[in-house]
Amino acid sequence: MHDDLIARARAWLAEDPDAETRAELAALIDQGDTEELAARFAGTLQFGTAGLRGELGAGPMRMNRSVVIRAAAGLAAYLKKNGTPHGGENAGLVVIGYDARHKSADFARDTAAVMTGAGLRAAVLPRPLPTPVLAFAIRHLGAVAGVEVTASHNPPRDNGYKVYLGDGSQIVPPADAEIAAEIDAITSLDAVPRPESGWEVLGDEVLQAYLARTDAVLAPGSPRTARTVYTAMHGVGKDVLLAAFSRAGFPAPVLVVEQAEPDPDFPTVAFPNPEEPGAMDLAFATARAAEPDLVIANDPDADRCAVAVKDGADWRMLRGDEVGALLAAHLVRRGVQGTLAESIVSSSLLGRIADQAGLPYAETLTGFKWISRVEGLRYGYEEALGYCVDPDGVRDKDGITAALLVTELASQLKEEGRTLLDLLDDLAVEHGLHATDQLSVRVQDLSLIADAMRRLREQPPAELAGLPVTRAEDLTRGTDTLPPTDGLRYTLDGARVIVRPSGTEPKLKCYLEVVIPVADRAGLPAVRAKAAEVLSALKRDLAAAAGI
Repeated sequence: MHDDLIARARAWLAEDPDAETRAELAALIDQGDTEELAARFAGTLQFGTAGLRGELGAGPMRMNRSVVIRAAAGLAAYLKKNGTPHGGENAGLVVIGYDARHKSADFARDTAAVMTGAGLRAAVLPRPLPTPVLAFAIRHLGAVAGVEVTASHNPPRDNGYKVYLGDGSQIVPPADAEIAAEIDAITSLDAVPRPESGWEVLGDEVLQAYLARTDAVLAPGSPRTARTVYTAMHGVGKDVLLAAFSRAGFPAPVLVVEQAEPDPDFPTVAFPNPEEPGAMDLAFATARAAEPDLVIANDPDADRCAVAVKDGADWRMLRGDEVGALLAAHLVRRGVQGTLAESIVSSSLLGRIADQAGLPYAETLTGFKWISRVEGLRYGYEEALGYCVDPDGVRDKDGITAALLVTELASQLKEEGRTLLDLLDDLAVEHGLHATDQLSVRVQDLSLIADAMRRLREQPPAELAGLPVTRAEDLTRGTDTLPPTDGLRYTLDGARVIVRPSGTEPKLKCYLEVVIPVADRAGLPAVRAKAAEVLSALKRDLAAAAGI
């Protein structure tokens, strides 16, 4: 076993095109670190519906140039086998974007080289830009596919590889499995042609076209007075968001200067995710001094948008479900037509808003790869701070256009002497309080997640928080409206719980919702206190049932 492991490591080392990971792997071999080598060579980083995502480093279980070249070659083979339907000057075009993480530019260049070597056309965005610019560029340029090199809001040591097809949406089954099979068929990097040139590096025309498209998000003549504090969370959102806000005529956002520029080490946050504890501390400190109407944060690749408001004496983050409902209510008030959609882990309030407005409503599996495919989609959101407010422009979550729309809403409410919190109160009185929370457990050992899911399947809870479980669904079997997925859904009397492994991080995620009728605005404090009590009990009982 030891000799076989060393032999596999040496074979990988011989092909590795990156001096940094070659040195790293050579040191592990020289030190005889079989434990670490075994972890690096325990298999291969799996390509799935999120593409690839993992920790940077040498070996097939890490993100590195060798793994990316294989992924790009597999994607190229899939595209050639399945045809490249767009004719004319952009026949077979693959457009490639990247963020500012470690190795992102290298991975983008390798992808362009592989596509060119495979006889396809490759075009790379001119510099690190938000993921939604890449999603827009695919359809704008008539590309057959797109690749975004990003790990979104993962820790600094991670990177990833997100694949879109020509419709501008992320891949879903069976395309992911078919691409994975093509990747597995690649036996040697030497068999993958990688010319030194031949691809195009795009100018700013695509970015300008994206910014022009943001005009469609706002209502002509709408108020544009709300003042904002903005953090890019050390990512790539700042310049594009500032340009979009300037174009729209909003006041220039006050920047959180410590987090304004791209920095792949994310020095001011433990995790560069606005949802993580402490990530918004600097933004709140800036807001206390600047006294804006709202705080806006993007995650590092700017496809997510977080919103915070003054609540009493200080600032607090709105939950993704709260922003999702606010944007839906705003669009309904503007008279939009089309389907409102969300994933199953998001609040059921959206369905009530759609029903009252007489609009179609759809529920999908988790992820914008599913939401973006809803027929007739006008607006889609997911509780993890993702909002698709212009599906004709970007068929994915877009933190830039979401920021524009929520700032328009804040401006309109400001003109009326009201705030986002006032509108949330209106929605609670109208539809009942929909309170949501999440139990999220990050693990080092992935078997703990499998153990928790198995325990819940073998011994499903009969009640949680004193509420009887009226229906327990194992979503691996699928439903009348949903394809199979690894998840569990419990319907309770006045509550709902969904449990699933994260698709992008080593986490078990449990999504909780409590719905309580509200008689009038005076009753809201008591109802909110009751909801918080039930949510706390749900967390406690679910953790015990799952053994976490």
